Amino acid sequence: MKAVVITAYGPPEVLAVTELPDPVPVAGEVLIRVAAFGLNHAETYMRSGAWGKVAQVPGIECAGTVQADPGGRLGAGTPVVAILGGMGRTRNGSYAELVTVPAGNVVPVRTSLPWTDLVALPEVYATAWAGLHQNLGLQPGQTVLVRGATSSLGQAAVNVAAEAGTTVIATTRDADRAGLLRGIGAAHVLIDDGQLAGQVHRLGAEVDGVFDLVGNSVLRDSLRIVRTRGRVCQLGFLGGLEPVEDFNPIADLPTGVQFSFYGSAFVLGTGEFPLSDIPLQEMITKAETGRYQAKPARVFGFEEIIAAHQAMEEGLAAGKMVVAVG
Repeated sequence: MKAVVITAYGPPEVLAVTELPDPVPVAGEVLIRVAAFGLNHAETYMRSGAWGKVAQVPGIECAGTVQADPGGRLGAGTPVVAILGGMGRTRNGSYAELVTVPAGNVVPVRTSLPWTDLVALPEVYATAWAGLHQNLGLQPGQTVLVRGATSSLGQAAVNVAAEAGTTVIATTRDADRAGLLRGIGAAHVLIDDGQLAGQVHRLGAEVDGVFDLVGNSVLRDSLRIVRTRGRVCQLGFLGGLEPVEDFNPIADLPTGVQFSFYGSAFVLGTGEFPLSDIPLQEMITKAETGRYQAKPARVFGFEEIIAAHQAMEEGLAAGKMVVAVG
């Protein structure tokens, strides 16, 4: 099969297309013929070596058809999406024509969406839904601030939160993207200068939850945004992986504010965080009807993987990027 491999840890240029033996599924796995795969920031960390030793073939999600299922649950040709399950980290991932995935991380789907539209949903929309509902516990009528909202996961969070009946405050560093965010459901757009707490207070908004994709570099500020007994969930590190220097809970964590982390790349699809808890089919249906605006911002060919990673690192896409296989 044709696959993209990490030849050494480093910049996008370390990725190369090569031929590898076809994978063979064992009990508890499903073999998928990949039609399209999504691109995620987690894969840039894996490729660069920031997350330590990882699998030769990157990729944490895909859409395609079942080639073989030793367990007999899914028939050959069944349309499916697959998310995580160690793909790209502890086992070869989805940047390939064929991939084996733990059966619990494979979901059969019914859809009229083309493969490249379908694969724009699974990882980011599942993660957005989990962070908003499971970590932040948002309810209709509440207010959520999505920090880093023009990223693919940020846009999914805006979409999911607005559709669920919450008021969404979206943030971006680029004023030109304010219209995009309002178009997918944001009631307010703030320009993130690293000091959002003051802007939110001047807006007069009472924020129940912060969905933070910028990460450690703005953690102290995010904790000051929410109301007393509000919640902050960190889900990304767009501002870099450096730890928070001299963090002191007594000084930095407001009394009553709850802080949590959701690491989808490590837990989504495990026994403690099963995919069955995520309404993936419902989200796909909402994308079909336009209630979720989940179309990819850019579609690349398999041989364009280096350019795709360059665009992802430079933040050029303003949304989800995907790769069509074949």
